[in-house]
Amino acid sequence: MSEVAPNIREANKRESVTGSSKGFEEVLVDVKNLKMHFPVTDGVFIPKVVAHVKAVDGVSFQVYRGETLGVVGESGCGKTTTGRCILQLEKPTEGEIIFYGEDITKYSPKEMIDVRKKIQVIFQDPYSSLNPRMKVGDIIAEPMHVHGIIPDPVERRTRVHYLLNVCGLATAFADRYPHEMSGGQRQRVGIARALAMNPEFIICDEAVSALDVSIQAQVINLLEDLRDEFDLTYLFISHDLSVVRHICHRVAVMYLGNLVELADGDELFENPMHPYTKLLLDAVPIPDPEIEKTRAHAVIKGEIPSPINPPSGCVFHPRCPKMVDSCTKDIPQLREVKPGHWVACSEV
Repeated sequence: MSEVAPNIREANKRESVTGSSKGFEEVLVDVKNLKMHFPVTDGVFIPKVVAHVKAVDGVSFQVYRGETLGVVGESGCGKTTTGRCILQLEKPTEGEIIFYGEDITKYSPKEMIDVRKKIQVIFQDPYSSLNPRMKVGDIIAEPMHVHGIIPDPVERRTRVHYLLNVCGLATAFADRYPHEMSGGQRQRVGIARALAMNPEFIICDEAVSALDVSIQAQVINLLEDLRDEFDLTYLFISHDLSVVRHICHRVAVMYLGNLVELADGDELFENPMHPYTKLLLDAVPIPDPEIEKTRAHAVIKGEIPSPINPPSGCVFHPRCPKMVDSCTKDIPQLREVKPGHWVACSEV
């Protein structure tokens, strides 16, 4: 394996097939035709595969160095599975994940060790992602010890105190257990643990969804500050569109394992083109009660189809208000309808 190194960056400075993000030129992560199909088995003693759950079904996008790419969609659309595939916590059924010019889907667990120093994750639930038997200082220090980044225990302790301060926590928290902390404080510990490896790319998997609104704002502001201070790149997975609009430079919309729209954040929220994106944004309540009670509400009809047997053609056609006959047969390709705005819909 060739080592993941900065000298490969020049190879990634190229035009994206899914539109360039304003002010960002260097592609850090390139996901190509990613598929993750989970087998469904039947039988106890001799189980056999009878079907596949198509959690992610041919997704392609790129993440630029220094940007925050948001991934949104209904529960079960494949957002988290996409993130887990990038982390190689799930081995993709098909496709490529290019990081520093190399396809990490072909890496062995041993080869992934160097990559894991560069790619970290902040999990959704701060109550279950921290070991309740370990003190906070040990939780943050553990990845540094395992990877041999800082062998000296005294230096590791100093680094732990620094990370706690960076994440807005006093050094005294290093001697506490997770159950002695609030949800927001625990999530800050999770962020500090992710930063311990000096990563370049962090996947935030519903990182603030388990927190109340006031704490959400604090954590989001912290993530923004850390992005600027440490030159971080985020893949921000969320179902909260207001949070995504605040923190993300670009937004990708997923539905039933497929990418249906991708655009700069302001462009997507002000000018959504895919029928699903429009309906998704229409479902977001407006804080002003006078405007809220007078505006028209468009409801997405029907239920999300089963990913075991997705609809033919466009997967959204059973619920789409713009459906035509060709939608039931032809699979729409993600195409650029205007600079930087990509849509998978034949009727746009």
